[in-house]
Amino acid sequence: MLRPVLILLVLAVAGAGWFLLLRGDDDPPTYSPVNLKNDPWAYTADREGEFESRAAAGHSHVIYVKSPGGIVATAARVARWRPQIEAAAEEAGVDPDLIEGMVLLESAGRPDARASDDLEGAVGLTQILAETATGLLGMHVDVKRSERLTRKLERARGPREAARLRAARARVDERFDPEKSLAATGRYLKTAMDEFGREDLAVVSYHMGIGNLQQVLGAYGDSEASYPQLYFDASPDRHPRAYRLLAGLGDDSKTYFWRVLASREVMRLYRGDRAKLDRLAELQSGSDSGELVLHPPDRTKSFESPEDIDAATADGELRPVAGGALRPEAYALLAYIRDGVRNVSGVKAPLTVTKTVRPDASIHATGYAFDISRTYANGRQAEAFQFMLDRLQALNVIAWTRDSRTIHITASSEGRRILGETGR
Repeated sequence: MLRPVLILLVLAVAGAGWFLLLRGDDDPPTYSPVNLKNDPWAYTADREGEFESRAAAGHSHVIYVKSPGGIVATAARVARWRPQIEAAAEEAGVDPDLIEGMVLLESAGRPDARASDDLEGAVGLTQILAETATGLLGMHVDVKRSERLTRKLERARGPREAARLRAARARVDERFDPEKSLAATGRYLKTAMDEFGREDLAVVSYHMGIGNLQQVLGAYGDSEASYPQLYFDASPDRHPRAYRLLAGLGDDSKTYFWRVLASREVMRLYRGDRAKLDRLAELQSGSDSGELVLHPPDRTKSFESPEDIDAATADGELRPVAGGALRPEAYALLAYIRDGVRNVSGVKAPLTVTKTVRPDASIHATGYAFDISRTYANGRQAEAFQFMLDRLQALNVIAWTRDSRTIHITASSEGRRILGETGR
């Protein structure tokens, strides 16, 4: 039998908030931020494929909600470039499905996509910087002429003139030429493959930069580590320098590979299971996070009144906690988060839960959601909490969003896997 984690619940004095303290005296096992001897989400090398799939699902929300015209229209645009993608992938020696995922993520399949009005920045199907294009990839880029033609293109008087200007711009700025842009991306990936010897690290470096990734791997102390190992093993307490370098890069660099994998999955569904893609698009667009994918409204019971909550608590469907109630599996994940924060930060002061189940139209009515105040004992606790949020999102175990005062967390049903550990 798994050893239970000791839990102490303390009712808050003021307001509707309540505190949950977790206590545990043993050191956490390898790759685990919590005191579970059989942590179901502990990273091991033989689970790498599973962790990649989980991370793709956990980071798919932004792919769906940010796709111009919707995810199906975006996938259709990307699919048009498949022959050129395959040619670039063959030259680079990488999986064409990965490059296709990069195209969806970088430009949504639009060859004229621009990160900003400044064409020194990223443009084209694969969003290449002007400096990278000329300095590393051997592309012809005349930024001034490209900008002049772009301004003329914005004033084009018809499709024929627009097509002529696009062709002229692609000649002076090869980043706007889809075939040359994809070929250049292939060359970059080949260079990165030669450097790192791994496809996942090559893709990561496309966004992060080869030098930055080398620095992170150096701080981690294993230049041959896979990206899943680097991401899931580096933490504020285990490999603090590597973790902080990775977290400090900004621009979502540390989640880039997961979002490429999520985009690759979109293209797989577009070709092989359009009905599922449509369903996921509907659920993803229905909330500010992926919470409706975790608990589709048509398949998830809600507690519509205080009487419903009382009855569900009495029969064990909800677990009573100070200040409210939660599904047992949501309670277990809350305990997991809190114990992880304590272990990683070394701070025993509790975080504050401000909301659990309540009868309204939101996900809170299901008993799977809770809010935690963004008031922290110190910076270490805040950093550890962010680490736990990022880790569990990448495991597709929670979905979360933030507002000015709270972190809103929706727990998946997978918390039932640790119910014995959390002292049910």
